[in-house]
Amino acid sequence: MQQGELVDEEGVAVTAQQPYRPGIRLYYYRSIPEEPRVPFNEVVLFQDELLVVADKPHFLPVTPGGRHLQETLLVRLKRRLGIDTLAPLHRLDRETAGVVVFAVRTGTRGAYQALFAQRQVTKHYEAIAPWRPELSFPLIHRSRLVQDDHFLRMREVQGEANAETLIEVLAVQGDTARYRLTPLTGRTHQLRVHCAALGIPIVGDRMYPTLLPADTDDHARPLQLLARSIAFVDPISGQPRCFDSTQGLALARAAG
Repeated sequence: MQQGELVDEEGVAVTAQQPYRPGIRLYYYRSIPEEPRVPFNEVVLFQDELLVVADKPHFLPVTPGGRHLQETLLVRLKRRLGIDTLAPLHRLDRETAGVVVFAVRTGTRGAYQALFAQRQVTKHYEAIAPWRPELSFPLIHRSRLVQDDHFLRMREVQGEANAETLIEVLAVQGDTARYRLTPLTGRTHQLRVHCAALGIPIVGDRMYPTLLPADTDDHARPLQLLARSIAFVDPISGQPRCFDSTQGLALARAAG
């Protein structure tokens, strides 16, 4: 706070002498020495007075956290577009590429967030994973996901299902396939856990089924998971919105 790294929603530095205001949102912009640059660029797919939609590359976090601060999609977009009020309406794993939607105005953010909370948003993903012809596709996988013993991971346990994923086959090449994954719920790591549980772990996954050491990113072998599209009816304008990633997953390269 003394260094001016804590600011309010308007970007004004907060001091210890300011009176408390209920509901105020504060942001902490800490400094990280020698933060490495993620060598891939985001693409702005859409921008208007309400929304910004970006195509996130692999390895770039959506929001600051841990050892990532400046090299995050949110901070990059704020600097690039000059919109300090930008806020993501949903999340993608750092390793996952694809479509991320941001609210521009603080006053309309809640209406968009309610769409996600009420499951009124349709999201489709694509993934490259092993081909298992003995499985009958399309299929819906349901399970109960809970926090694993390791804080980064989730795991399946017995009990009432709280996670549901529709899995379809788009293409097959040898021992590998391209799948379309439609999450019908929104649990952390849901798609990655469900694919691993079915014996089709996503190519390049460094967490499921086996957790690999941290800080061992291989930029030449990203997680083959892409947030392909997102669609919803805009709660402010009433217009249908649909955004598609311009990226793709190369089945032949992943299989090799």
